[in-house]
Amino acid sequence: MWCKACSRETEKETCELCGNETEQDTPLEIYWCEDCKAPIIKYVNDINKDICPSCKRSTTYLSADLRPVFPEERLLLEILQNKPLAYMNKSVWASNNRYYIDGKPVTITVKFYKKMSPDDIREQLVKYSCQNNSNFFNDSIKRFVELNKARLNYIIDEAHSFIKKTADLYPRECVVISFSGGKDSTVTADLTVKALGDPALVHIFGNTTLEFPLTVDYAERYRKSNPKAIFKTAINREQNFYDVCEDIGPPARMLRWCCSMFKTGPITRVLNSMYRDKNILTFYGIRKCESVSRSKYNRVEDNAETVKIQKQKVASPIFLWKDIDIWLYLFGENVDFNEAYRLGYDRVGCWCCPNNNERAQFLSQIYMSEQYEIWHNFLVDFAKRIGKPDPEEYIDSGNWKARQGGNGVESAQDVKIKYTNCTAEENSKIYQLNQSIDDSFLELFIPFGRIAPELGRKLINETIVVDLKTNIPILSIQPFAQEGFEYSVKVKTMNVAKHDDLQRMVSYQIKKHNACRRCLKCESLCRFGAISVAGGVYHINDAKCKRCKMCVTAKYLEGGCMMDKYLRTKGAD
Repeated sequence: MWCKACSRETEKETCELCGNETEQDTPLEIYWCEDCKAPIIKYVNDINKDICPSCKRSTTYLSADLRPVFPEERLLLEILQNKPLAYMNKSVWASNNRYYIDGKPVTITVKFYKKMSPDDIREQLVKYSCQNNSNFFNDSIKRFVELNKARLNYIIDEAHSFIKKTADLYPRECVVISFSGGKDSTVTADLTVKALGDPALVHIFGNTTLEFPLTVDYAERYRKSNPKAIFKTAINREQNFYDVCEDIGPPARMLRWCCSMFKTGPITRVLNSMYRDKNILTFYGIRKCESVSRSKYNRVEDNAETVKIQKQKVASPIFLWKDIDIWLYLFGENVDFNEAYRLGYDRVGCWCCPNNNERAQFLSQIYMSEQYEIWHNFLVDFAKRIGKPDPEEYIDSGNWKARQGGNGVESAQDVKIKYTNCTAEENSKIYQLNQSIDDSFLELFIPFGRIAPELGRKLINETIVVDLKTNIPILSIQPFAQEGFEYSVKVKTMNVAKHDDLQRMVSYQIKKHNACRRCLKCESLCRFGAISVAGGVYHINDAKCKRCKMCVTAKYLEGGCMMDKYLRTKGAD
């Protein structure tokens, strides 16, 4: 159920927040008209769903969702079947690994991707590309749009209404469009600009440095086609993806450090530079049907556990749309889009993302052969380095994508908190450090209170942290000499009810000091812009920090540091 007034999901027939009646997210189905040779979008409860709205003939159920197969992908399909140009005058659509040729299903399994070498496929593509025209495809798409005009009008009107109502609470300069270069963000951008009648809205393009070349080309094309838009590119120029992979291992499905380091973090920096302490509304292209995790989101979201960049509220006009709705809008509104979709990619995030399916990997072998070879060789070398008995099989089977933690990775030692309880002082722990204590180390304790070095015993270089409200000392920090270790620190908790809780949060900051890889997660987590990483050093701005303690709370930062998740090994403390 959905409450239109609050734009939130609920299981109740009446919204708990505003009391308004909710409406059901009515499922859709795709039907096929044999005479019109085009798919028709129908509601499940539509009594006329088996009748074509144009020719009035009977239709048949096709699938739950669908995407168009462009002539470029169609030619590849034909080559895989050893039938070059066989479907050039047929309407071809797809859903997952199933293709529909004039409504008839053809399943393409993984074995088809291994029948021919990428070199042979590229040779065949070049050979037949000059004969591969788009005339029938273009006519088919026109019929598709005509048959689904009512659906198109409905989703446009509903999205425009949602955007206007959501944006009314914010000044225009605080409305942002998250632009990835993919089809969903393209539709979201077009809807938002048209709904608000403002071509000068801020667009943030997160260039991860791992984008498809066609994505970068499209982003530049979009910028030139929308000269009034404030188009900002967020990019991490301080770190190299392969260097980080060497250090902490490549990203995996459950270890996607790349998102924080190369996307969310850089976007946070752009937003902080533009808006400082202002709250913003970001329209982005998240859809409920994309994944199980996204199905749990609300259409308008500001939950601190869900939103990656805390200074923003996020809203998705296309939250309930399916793939076929996205393509209906792009074709019906004549919107330019990323040409990677013409090659057969159904998503265009990072080209080497561990979430990519085997078909996407296969396409990259064909269309990005040089980059793919470099990446594949790196993965094999990594598998050897962590002791896999059959590195090639480990990589080719995709098992590397399921990797968890830092087993076999040397840097995994940095997230292991090593400490001893001080026998001379109660509530004191001696932590081992892998680098010296300096001002930036002491800054890590700002979230707990006011740093008061003047209260510490100077002979032992003690620093005191006092509670901000009571001005009572709660932490004592002093360098400590420990045999066998170059750097150590003794931290004592004082005048608090729960010493263990405070020491646990202290240990999180110790972990950051030892293991920080500038992943930028903490920058994104702090809604006040108090945390920054500059010159490779983690800083907390005392004037900006509100002592909310989100950065030292496991609820928001598991293990107190993102590196704990990426580098923790089995049996680690």
